Amino acid sequence: MSATTAAPPRTLRLNAADNVRVAIDTIMPGSLVEGIAAIQRIPKGHKMAVTGIAEGAPVLKFGQIIGFAKATIAPGEHVHEHNCGMHDFDRDYQFAEGAHDDGMLPLAERRMFDGYHRPNGKVGTRNYIGVLTSVNCSATVARHIAEAFNRSNLLDAFPNIDGVVSFVHGTGCGMGGSGEGYETLERTQWGYATHPNLAGVLVVGLGCEVFQIPRLMKSYNLVEHEGFRTMTIQDIGGTRKTIEWGVDMIREMLPAANKHYRTPTPVSEIMVGLQCGGSDGYSGITANPALGYASDMLVKHGGTTILSETPEIYGAEHLLTRRAANREVGEKLVDLIHWWEDYTERNQGEMNNNPSPGNKAGGLTTILEKSLGAAAKGGTATLRGVYKYAEPINTHGFVYMDSPGYDPAAVTGQIASGANMIVFTTGRGSAAGYKPTPSIKLATNSDLYARMTDDMDINCGDILDGASIEKKGEEIFEEIVAVASGKRSKSEELGYGDSEFVPWQIGAVM
Repeated sequence: MSATTAAPPRTLRLNAADNVRVAIDTIMPGSLVEGIAAIQRIPKGHKMAVTGIAEGAPVLKFGQIIGFAKATIAPGEHVHEHNCGMHDFDRDYQFAEGAHDDGMLPLAERRMFDGYHRPNGKVGTRNYIGVLTSVNCSATVARHIAEAFNRSNLLDAFPNIDGVVSFVHGTGCGMGGSGEGYETLERTQWGYATHPNLAGVLVVGLGCEVFQIPRLMKSYNLVEHEGFRTMTIQDIGGTRKTIEWGVDMIREMLPAANKHYRTPTPVSEIMVGLQCGGSDGYSGITANPALGYASDMLVKHGGTTILSETPEIYGAEHLLTRRAANREVGEKLVDLIHWWEDYTERNQGEMNNNPSPGNKAGGLTTILEKSLGAAAKGGTATLRGVYKYAEPINTHGFVYMDSPGYDPAAVTGQIASGANMIVFTTGRGSAAGYKPTPSIKLATNSDLYARMTDDMDINCGDILDGASIEKKGEEIFEEIVAVASGKRSKSEELGYGDSEFVPWQIGAVM
């Protein structure tokens, strides 16, 4: 029998300027890549040097700087945190030079989906009733109110209602009564109280907290009506009475909420929060650019997509400023970067505290590398607006909303800003969902998809085997339309979404 020669490991050079290649397959010592023998084992998703890199010289991936050599790196060497670090460097902030027409389709050619039309003109993709809390002290009561419906047959007679969900959090008191922390929580609460995926809302407080319900209502001109009610535990007379009253209030909301039906609607009413979590070395190669293609498709149909997680675009923001609609939009993004640099410094952190241990195990070395991959979720469309965390988004097209990189906090802000869909890429295997907004999960690699099939909606790992980013982007777009129209995502089937309401806490806890 003749001996067979093992196939060389597959690798990718993502840009002609790169001095590393990404391992699709594990590279064993001695294996040849571009005629260069690997010095060490290079795990999947990690990087191998294909040229010598002098100490202090930039390491290039995607044609961009992802770090600097801590010592001389030899060809064939594993490039990772042991020999690649980062420090600040000048980014060429150019503004609006790449702004362009997004190629909007004629109205007659735009897709439709089945959505819920609300009296305020917004359109939802789900039909929940929400129990909001003003403070952590009312969390248990809110949960009991929601559970009274979801663990009984009380909703059986109202088939158009997706459920009753409580949105509880760990703040609302022990905080300043003014400033950016308070204003951020206030915007978040208002965004949920008026969200198009909620047919009815009950807000429950304790009564003595810093975050007062009447103040929220006054700030945003909210008035009580059959679909919006409020109460406090202290005024009602304690825990049991408040739960009973809350159950009765929601019972009164059910008939009106059940009258909402799905009707054909232009996909221009879909607003997608673009997210990634548990990223790996494949994220910026497979799932993120495929989602970026789907984002561009939705924008062409008149829809809106939101990129966020400001610490995770650090080092890639100069690519986004070039796509800004104008200089003012681009400068808003740069101002956010400067705010985060100051924020991390005064909290004795640094921007490179991110990537996480899981990100690094998956092949990501620095925040610069992670950011370049994360920014790919935004496709190529012109950046039309930059918004504060949970600020209402009133612009169609591709926009940016400031947020932490912590996924639950970032998604909470996107939903508060108006996102009625979330699409979430993951390479390590994030497990979460985000009621009242359905979340579609994209796996960056086939190993993850096979291992966590019950959690993943779409496998983007086959891009490494030859599937095109364009075809995968079209598949994602079709899934967005289907799930927006009522198809249940994997995270919905698993019951996720009751614990992921996490407003961003800024400022001192007192």
